[in-house]
Amino acid sequence: MSDIENVVIVGSGPAGYTAALYASRANLNPVLIEGELNPEHHVDVPGGQLMITTDVENYPGFPEGVKGPDLMDKMRAQAERFGTRVETGWVDRVDFSRRPLRLWIGEREIATKSVIVATGAGANWLGIPSETELRKTGYVSACATCDGALPHFRNKHVAVVGGGDSAAEEATFLTKFASQVSLIHRRDHLRASKIMQDRVLGNPKIRPVWNSEVVEVLDVEKRKVTGLRLKDTKNGASRVFACEGLFLAIGHTPNTAFLKGRLELDLKGYVVVTQGSRTSVEGVFAGGDCVDHVYKQAVTAAGMGCMAAIDAERWLEGHS
Repeated sequence: MSDIENVVIVGSGPAGYTAALYASRANLNPVLIEGELNPEHHVDVPGGQLMITTDVENYPGFPEGVKGPDLMDKMRAQAERFGTRVETGWVDRVDFSRRPLRLWIGEREIATKSVIVATGAGANWLGIPSETELRKTGYVSACATCDGALPHFRNKHVAVVGGGDSAAEEATFLTKFASQVSLIHRRDHLRASKIMQDRVLGNPKIRPVWNSEVVEVLDVEKRKVTGLRLKDTKNGASRVFACEGLFLAIGHTPNTAFLKGRLELDLKGYVVVTQGSRTSVEGVFAGGDCVDHVYKQAVTAAGMGCMAAIDAERWLEGHS
């Protein structure tokens, strides 16, 4: 075990890097642990979900927009400029039952006075190869708020997969830009709340497609979405459904499995916080999409990372 750190930040998305920026400027000499590519984990790549986002047009300060990976590179460089040390690996387990707090990356143990959890949440995907390939082109997305206004979706027929409130909200939002929105659901009725169902089914630009699941996204060779291959969930029949974009709205999974039994989590696995960013363990703070299951935006994650760093700094001052 090495020397005891002041603060260890777990996660390298907007929340993690913003926390690192504030902590390093407060002379806390933070260590930030970024994940590494591993298909067993929900996080797609180090840097979080922005690393698979093509154009980010709703982050303040970039009037012309910015590529998701470019934005994360700038955040990392800014944090490192003030002294953040970035290490790569997966935190497999933690021990928050005694002081100092301990985290493990494989066999390596890290001791620290405080921890900021900023591990994010991964969008749930269909898990089919064609979807994975077309995510890289920007024609398949899991965030209508982030990508719906992009030029290649404007005045086009797009599809949304899902049947809950999130899917209904995404479909409704997309009607501001798309010419038509098809809502594809495995069942013959929505799981969304009554008010959201009424809003969707009463919107002339939204067309429900019942009893259908996506088995292939077309067309990988053309590097854009030209349609979907749908399977009828009742009789198994297959058909091609024409559309020009695909949005997934089948939920998110917070990256908090390693914290189960160590921090208080809600039923969906999100970290429970009070008084800003305080968790159920003294000296452990959390922010970003591992906490937030409502907004899920880069700018809100960054704000929560700022809160967590300030809370950690003040906590350390009071427990010196």
